[in-house]
Amino acid sequence: MDEVLFAGRPTDICLRLPEPIDRATLHRLVTAAQDRLVAAGLRPGGAAALRLPPSLAYVVNLLATWRAGAQAILLDHRLTDHEVDRALARLTPQVVVAPVRSGGGALRIFVDVTEGVSGYADGPAVSGHAVIQLSSGSTGPSKVIGRTAADLVAEVRRYTRIDGVALPGERIILLPSMVHVLGLVGGLLYGLHAGVELVPPERLSGDAVLAAISAGATPATVLGVPFHIGLLASTRPTGPLPQFRRMTTGGELVPAAVAQAFTDRYGVPLGNMYGMTEVGVIGTDLHGSHRPSILPAPGIEVRETDGELWVSCPASPYVGLSDPTRWADGWLHTRDAGTVDPATGLVTVRGRLDSQVSVGGMKVDLTEVEATVAELPGVSAAVVVWDDGITAYVQPDGPLSEETLDKLLAERLAGYKRPRVLHLLDSLPRTTTGKLVRSTDALRSAATP
Repeated sequence: MDEVLFAGRPTDICLRLPEPIDRATLHRLVTAAQDRLVAAGLRPGGAAALRLPPSLAYVVNLLATWRAGAQAILLDHRLTDHEVDRALARLTPQVVVAPVRSGGGALRIFVDVTEGVSGYADGPAVSGHAVIQLSSGSTGPSKVIGRTAADLVAEVRRYTRIDGVALPGERIILLPSMVHVLGLVGGLLYGLHAGVELVPPERLSGDAVLAAISAGATPATVLGVPFHIGLLASTRPTGPLPQFRRMTTGGELVPAAVAQAFTDRYGVPLGNMYGMTEVGVIGTDLHGSHRPSILPAPGIEVRETDGELWVSCPASPYVGLSDPTRWADGWLHTRDAGTVDPATGLVTVRGRLDSQVSVGGMKVDLTEVEATVAELPGVSAAVVVWDDGITAYVQPDGPLSEETLDKLLAERLAGYKRPRVLHLLDSLPRTTTGKLVRSTDALRSAATP
């Protein structure tokens, strides 16, 4: 993978954290980290588990693991010790890399980390994949997902063929975590390959993001998730931002009101990406011209089968899972409802298949109900699930009562579609990637006093 990630001149700046890191410095740091990993017991064909927050230490140890010919197991630093212990027992890495000291504060996007390396188990990696990731678990338990080096390289090259991505010599203002697929491949790996400078803001605030954009003269693309769009839409810039080229979001669909507020404020394209941990980027609309639809990314085939979107995937990405309802015969079953326009190829994601319920013999799409709730005045976020009836969990944006909410819904939804139960929560539970949790057990727990 070196020829893909370490191309370019030694003096080229590839990371700014906020100090500039050129390719020669990064190469030196990776070599030193590789020596430490090998000294701790990492061998070709083995695995290293990285339990590190976004940091230079994370980047260096990830690349060093691959250069050592080993598998990288990416564990989100926000996982509990119990969750980490379960993952380690299942995946048996030879070494574990974790912080012995960190600083910078909870709102820092990249933190200052001093890492330690400890031995864990003998023996080879559980699979031949280059990277192991755990799914976000927004609708249930996490899945163990593996991707090969060839698959990662293919996705990086796929990005180079997508119209609207940051170009060589430009910057990506990176907001999502590099432990997960959008930040990992769409940010770090693509940036290293294409000669795009990666610039995480110093803090997770709208002002800090705008400061990162204005800190350089070259064009900047902001890469984030819907939460970040809402953050920027509510932040007023202090001056013009001619460097701001576009914003691209992955994850859930951005509510129309939030998207409009963002474009009204900044006047730049708001692009959309659809992807999954299993295959990476599936489709894009980086110019914002097809919202809410996307076009399949180069080399990706999407088809609709019985209302479900299937994505081409030559081999099963799952480790220790044999489930033909998830993958079979070269096709990943996304469990997303959607359509593919035969004339244009445009793909429209309609929501999860399990969002279809029957109320008194009438079919109700919980995605429609949730979108209606989320767009109401005074609502910051909402999740609608079936729990012995349509149930809505709502995070208000200011004063809001259940009586007012129910009255607003009565004006917008037929009686059989309206939630039977409303829960107002100070904060809705989210996954480590910022997605809203849709597990009824987790939502019930959050609503329990």
